[in-house]
This record gives sequence, structure tokens and C-alpha cells, in this order.
Amino acid sequence: MSDEAERAAAALAAGKLVILPTETVYGLAADAANAEAVARLYEAKGRPRFNPLIAHVADLAAAERVAAFDARARALAEAFWPGPLTIVAPLKDPLRVCDLARAGLDTVAVRAPAHPLARRVLEAFGRPVVAPSANRSGRPSPTTFADAVEETGAAAAMALDGGDCPVGLESTVVTVLEDVRLLRPGAVTREDLLEVVGAVAEAEGDARRSPGRLAAHYAPDAPVRIEAISAAPGEAFIGFGDVGSGDWNLSPSGDLREAAANLFRMLREADRTRPSGIAVAPVPDRGLGEAINDRLRRAAGQVG
Repeated sequence: MSDEAERAAAALAAGKLVILPTETVYGLAADAANAEAVARLYEAKGRPRFNPLIAHVADLAAAERVAAFDARARALAEAFWPGPLTIVAPLKDPLRVCDLARAGLDTVAVRAPAHPLARRVLEAFGRPVVAPSANRSGRPSPTTFADAVEETGAAAAMALDGGDCPVGLESTVVTVLEDVRLLRPGAVTREDLLEVVGAVAEAEGDARRSPGRLAAHYAPDAPVRIEAISAAPGEAFIGFGDVGSGDWNLSPSGDLREAAANLFRMLREADRTRPSGIAVAPVPDRGLGEAINDRLRRAAGQVG
């Protein structure tokens, strides 16, 4: 166990906040059981308290101490953990994830991240940690250490540098209740889920159980225009594939995983460079493109 991970675990145990790298995005972490620490986390992010948090755990055994997993939930965890999938299941132990972290719900969202540094911290801490993206609420999630520190570093007792986040989008979120429902698309795609559970319903009324479902979310300060073929005067342009050379290109080869890894970083860079507006080229709505377009529509305020 690294000294860095042990120091981070000690800070969490003392009720402090820690910037933590994951494979998806950087998180601002707190002890999931400590309501005072969780309240400070909400305050640091400016996050509405009706928006539940995800409890990060080391493995399936730790998850099952928090949530009641059935055969479907276990199958999903065994297929995709550690990795970018969050499972929402009935709450088992309210003492491990406080009511504030769950936004008062009778369910809890859990995942086991794959990033090695995050895993070392979780193993050293030994209890669930809530770690929403380390940005001010509604802003693009930070996928680099520098962006995480810029956003919420002042609120954190420690900031752990784990390099750039390789996935670049927040985790896929599914409920496993009466049926399996996709609440938030991510790097574990709808097609991936179907291979394991056979059928996936739409979110409908269960969307409140997932973070990241606000109509305007993941948004830079500059207005975002999507499905654009070119930039208007004064706009930054973020291309994809052979659509526009632009100032940036999510993936010149049209690779959706590369595009996901670059999305938030490029939105932030474009926001700093051309604050009058950002135009983004069309991205195919298949596979991982569903998650990319979900984030872009929310950045543009085109959901709801």
C-alpha cells in the first residue's frame, strides 16, 4: 500500500475531502457514512442535495455489504467490475452510506472503480467513499489533474494525481429493481448490458436515482451548439472524424473511445479560448456515441 493512498485514507477518515482519480473522471471524495463530510462535499460543488451520490467500493463483496444484490446485479458486477458501471440496488445498510449521500432514497448507487490509485485508497480506507466529479455542479467533469484542482482543489485536503482519465465520461448507471433500466449511458454501452441481462428498459421515473440527469449539465460557460458542420463567426469548433478540421477534433479517425476520452478536456479548452460559443460536429449515436451525445445534449441544454 502506497504512503499516498494511506494518507488519503487517513484524510477521509478525519472527515476531509480528497480529489481522487478514477478511470472515468476525477472525483471529489468523502467518507460515505459521514454526513458532515458529505454536506461539505455538496457545498464545495454547489450540488443540489436531491442529486444522489455514488458509493465507490473496492469490490463486489464490499458492495454487497451496502446494497442488496440479486443474480442480475451480481452478473453485471462480475462482467464489468472493476470498471465504469454503477449499479443502483435496494439499500441494505444505511450506516455505510448516509441518508444525505443517497438523497433520502431507499436505494443506493455503487461501483468499483478500475483506476489503480483509486483502488488502493479504497482498500486502505476499508469503507465506501462517495466521489462525484471534482467540478462545480453543472460544469464539464474534469478528466485531467490540473482541471480537477482548478475546479475544487481549494476544498480538498489532498489531491492525488493519477494522470489523465482514460475513459473520460462518467460511469454508466443502471437500476436493478423490478427490471434493469439504463439511467445514464457511459462506456459500458447499452449493447454491453444486453449481452449480460438480455433486456434493458428506459429510465422513465427512475431517473431521479442517478446523478447527472439534470437537463442542463456538463456545460462550459460558453453556449454549446451541437450537430454543427462548421463554426459561426467567433465560435470554437470541435470536429469529429472528417467533419471539419476545426480547432480541435475529438477523433480524426472517428474512434468513439478516443472521442469520449477527449470530450470534456476539449470542451474546457474551447471554453477558455473562445468564450463566445462552441460548435461541435455530429457524433454517431451508436455504441459509446449514445453517452457522448447524452453529455453534449445536456451541455447544450437540449434535454427535457
